Amino acid sequence: QVQLVESGGGLVQTGGSLRLSCAASGGTFSSHSLAWFRQAAESEREWLAALPWSSTRSYYADSVKGRFTISRDNAKNTMYLQMDSLKPEDTAVYYCAADPSAMSTLYPGEISSYKSWGQGTQVTVSS
Repeated sequence: QVQLVESGGGLVQTGGSLRLSCAASGGTFSSHSLAWFRQAAESEREWLAALPWSSTRSYYADSVKGRFTISRDNAKNTMYLQMDSLKPEDTAVYYCAADPSAMSTLYPGEISSYKSWGQGTQVTVSS
């Protein structure tokens, strides 16, 4: 399974943008479904977006639909989360996840569908 390392978090004002990156190593990146989750303080981990390996279609949670965009560059073994129109409620630790199994294509929004996780990167949106 791949190892994942996120980068790109930071402090941004309301309405601003950030792009998170997640670099993969140690596996066949192109055959992995990808996803982004986040976890705010004292909250459960929340699914945000998914990009199954077998599809070019991406999926989004209602909370970020139209504002966040998930993408991948297989040549660079990297996935991205472009975040626009950020709000204070987007403040959280953001995690990337990946998995090659059928579960991740059938249940792209489930935490249990992913075996590989990054260490997390903090995003703080100031009001």
